[in-house]
Amino acid sequence: MTEFSIRTATSADTGFLVDMLVEAINWLPERNWSREEILTNPELAHYVTGWMRPGDFGAVAVDLADQPVGAAWCRYLTAADPGYGYVSDDVPELTIGVVGSWRNGGVGRALLRAVLHVAQDRGLRAVSLSVERANVAARLYASEGFHTVQSFDDADTMVVELDGVRSFVPSEPPAVDELHQEKG
Repeated sequence: MTEFSIRTATSADTGFLVDMLVEAINWLPERNWSREEILTNPELAHYVTGWMRPGDFGAVAVDLADQPVGAAWCRYLTAADPGYGYVSDDVPELTIGVVGSWRNGGVGRALLRAVLHVAQDRGLRAVSLSVERANVAARLYASEGFHTVQSFDDADTMVVELDGVRSFVPSEPPAVDELHQEKG
């Protein structure tokens, strides 16, 4: 079993967040969007461009050698420049990506819970995201309280109301850097 820990994302993580955006977009084996294609596409680049704007927050999972293996982050997008999971200017949109070899081992769930805890601590009412229905991550989101608020051809916009987050975040959570999980 391989252990990992969760730490707060910083401005120094920008490059890794781009890597995780590439992972998230290329979740299907037949997709092969390059880093450059993503960063030159305004509908995708706005998830990472200028990372650590006021209001941005996130978490990074690292292995025992302190190498990043996944990230989840929230960013406020506006009606003038909405994301795929946009619901309102006051609801940040979540992006999450995990290195392929670390998927299905609890990293995504730990990252999701860490970011939702920060959102709740900030007094946010909700967090949104967009997920393609065929992506197994959709089941993770639903199991953690997200519900569909809008459906498109093959994707859904989902929201979690943060007043219900306490059902899966410990009442006295450890600091983000102290959260540990094991890969099965």
